[in-house]
Amino acid sequence: MLTGGTGFVGSHLADALRRRGDDVTALVRSPAKAKELARLGVRIVPGGLDDGAALRAAADGQDIVYHVAGIVAARNEAEFLRANRDGTERVLRAAETAGAGRFVLVSSMAAAGPAARGRPLAGDEPPRPVTAYGRSKLAGEALVRGGAIPWSIIRPPMVYGPRDREVLKVFQLARRGVAPVFGDGSQELSAVHAADLAAALIAAGSAPDAAGRIYYACHPEIFTSAAFVHAVADALGRRVRTIPIPPVIGRAMLTLTGSAAQLAGRATILPADKAHEFFQPAWTGDPRPLSRDTGWAAALDLTRGLADTAAWYQRNGWL
Repeated sequence: MLTGGTGFVGSHLADALRRRGDDVTALVRSPAKAKELARLGVRIVPGGLDDGAALRAAADGQDIVYHVAGIVAARNEAEFLRANRDGTERVLRAAETAGAGRFVLVSSMAAAGPAARGRPLAGDEPPRPVTAYGRSKLAGEALVRGGAIPWSIIRPPMVYGPRDREVLKVFQLARRGVAPVFGDGSQELSAVHAADLAAALIAAGSAPDAAGRIYYACHPEIFTSAAFVHAVADALGRRVRTIPIPPVIGRAMLTLTGSAAQLAGRATILPADKAHEFFQPAWTGDPRPLSRDTGWAAALDLTRGLADTAAWYQRNGWL
């Protein structure tokens, strides 16, 4: 079973599971958006994370439950918690009732908080989230760790690849030749292609040694935020000039976007507390524990992964 199957990461996981020949059931809020899943042979159960009957129907008879669904934009912290903590609890309880053998939670590096420069996180450090989103993901993790089912938690860093609309914005800026970077562009980052993340989730869900562990699924390559923009431009065959955004200006901009969203009564991915992420020294993870326990390794480095992403965007008219 998986949640979030119509989303970016969930759709790649569904692809990978079906290629293996696995029987897959997806809980989906909008069956109209699940046509591609149905074409793959995925069983569709209509319902959201607040629909107990649908959750029980989707979880019934499942060996592994992959909980991918969540929100990255909200109007306030309570809204984040309702989706990322309370929604996780409902999926977990349905999985427990169904007697599932493993629960795999897609969390976020935001649940752990930033890394120190040159010291990627390994998964056993005390968490210190710096945003409401990160705190809500950590709250969901705590429920899973206290549940009755063997669990594995994956904290992805930046995820990119075909069908992603967030990194698409960087491609669009790079194509124009000018792109902003928060700070001086020296923030260290890890990333993972969506196909590699899907393989990591499957590995964590099936490897006995992965039970009860928190992992970072990413390529071991570490790069700066400025280098990432230039790598995107290279994938497009373009040159780009980066424009540093000092913290005082960046924080003011995010305060404005957050305030405007609040006045309009809508969620935004760029609230004021996003500055606590953008101006950290590093968001990096160490994939070696996951590789050690499951045999998984990311196949796509940044150059190959961005080239694959650019080609998909261009084939599908997104660029």
